[in-house]
Amino acid sequence: MAFVLALPAHAETPKGLKWVGSWASAQMAPDAKSSLAAEDYPNATLRQVVRLSIGGDRIRVRLSNAFGTQPLTIKAARVAVSAALNSARIDPATDRALTFSGRGEVTISAGADYWSDPVALKVMPLTSLAISLHYPAAPSVQTGHPGSRATSYILAGDHTADADLPGAKTADRWFQISSVDVVSAKAGAIVAFGDSITDGYGVQPNTNLRWTDGLLERLKGKNLGILNLGIGGNRVLLDGLGPNALARFERDVLSQAGVSHVILLEGVNDLGVLTRDAPATPEAHKALVEQVVAAYRQMIERAHARGIKVIGATILPYSGSAYYHPGPESEADRQAINAFIRGPGNFDGVIDWDKALRDPARPTYLLKAYDNDGLHPNMAGYKAMADAVPLSLFESQ
Repeated sequence: MAFVLALPAHAETPKGLKWVGSWASAQMAPDAKSSLAAEDYPNATLRQVVRLSIGGDRIRVRLSNAFGTQPLTIKAARVAVSAALNSARIDPATDRALTFSGRGEVTISAGADYWSDPVALKVMPLTSLAISLHYPAAPSVQTGHPGSRATSYILAGDHTADADLPGAKTADRWFQISSVDVVSAKAGAIVAFGDSITDGYGVQPNTNLRWTDGLLERLKGKNLGILNLGIGGNRVLLDGLGPNALARFERDVLSQAGVSHVILLEGVNDLGVLTRDAPATPEAHKALVEQVVAAYRQMIERAHARGIKVIGATILPYSGSAYYHPGPESEADRQAINAFIRGPGNFDGVIDWDKALRDPARPTYLLKAYDNDGLHPNMAGYKAMADAVPLSLFESQ
């Protein structure tokens, strides 16, 4: 699908300032169980809460119809600071209308994204921001992010300016919201690009316990935002749950505002799927390793062309996974890919999460204290991942 981004008519910023990403999510076409019911959309308000990473005095919101096959109209859109955790309530004093080229409604072309005009709203780091959209009709194909780990609220009628949405339906999903930027003089943004381990598999809604949340806590005061662009089940080479990493790299990494670094943690699903249902030939194992490494090189080159540094993260052990049940051949593939990641001159820096989370007595397994299901870390494991990131990697933007 072609990537199209429509920019606001008045997106200029004061001299010396720039737009920097404060929050983002990876867009995909959700499956049936992750979609809203079509009857929930007509003449309805959808209020969604996101947690910003860095603050600023002005913001803009990017809406997405990336997977739609027909234009999508949003009749009204507003933003406000959320008044309470796990609630649809907002602080009315912070309520602002979003406009699009000066108009209160917007029609987004099929396959396109659309930025709002800048909004004067002071937000602090770690602010929870409520984004309210009024739909006249359901999208042709829904665009969103199933792994929000945050609760959204749906209520019939235009309630975008209401202080609360009593009686609203709830869904732990995001729809049509792609990113939020702030204006800053010196800040930069780190994109966390990955699969379910980055998306936060196992993290309960509204708790903010992903490894990216832990890293954000460690980066306080360093003027660096973190944008979580993980998709559960994502692969480097082939589509699965969401577009493959190469296909989505332009939208999810290179198009983000003010990006200085990307942390790349992708590949375990490529390894696991290869032998999940049947053994693979030695030739297939060899080809997979070569193709994943080649894809890494492609992403590195494309990022470098934009002045973005790429931090390679080693693939975590997953021999305990009942879903993938890897054999010694798959473990050898993981070791080969990790050797490339660690190799000098391949990435601009390395986070060795394999070393940080593996069991020293059984190095092909996650340490029991960090293990959720043999594939994903638990909450202690996500914290260990955040703690294992060398902050020196981001000292020069």
